[in-house]
Amino acid sequence: MSTFPETHATPETLDALHHLAMAVDDIEKAVDWYTSTFACEVRYQDDTWALLQFQNLQLALVIPEQHPPHVAFARTDAARFGELKRHRDGTRSCYIKDPAGNAVEIMDAASL
Repeated sequence: MSTFPETHATPETLDALHHLAMAVDDIEKAVDWYTSTFACEVRYQDDTWALLQFQNLQLALVIPEQHPPHVAFARTDAARFGELKRHRDGTRSCYIKDPAGNAVEIMDAASL
């Protein structure tokens, strides 16, 4: 007997996980390590964050003083979670917290 709830979701109805964000001390050093260790592409990089594209997911590297470590979901109804802020890369999102206090970014799918 399975302890997992029965679901009727299909790949088309599941939410899309856009990226995971990990805290690092030095963006350039972290980008150098990830790109020399794994096959990935740099989608964006500045002094406070970088976005790396992997085959199945994007990984954001963030400076904790500028961006919280978080998980980001792309939603067509992102605005229902809070006021969306425009970011320098053109995306729009808001941050909420899960019950454990973890940061969760809700991204406007139309801005991706």
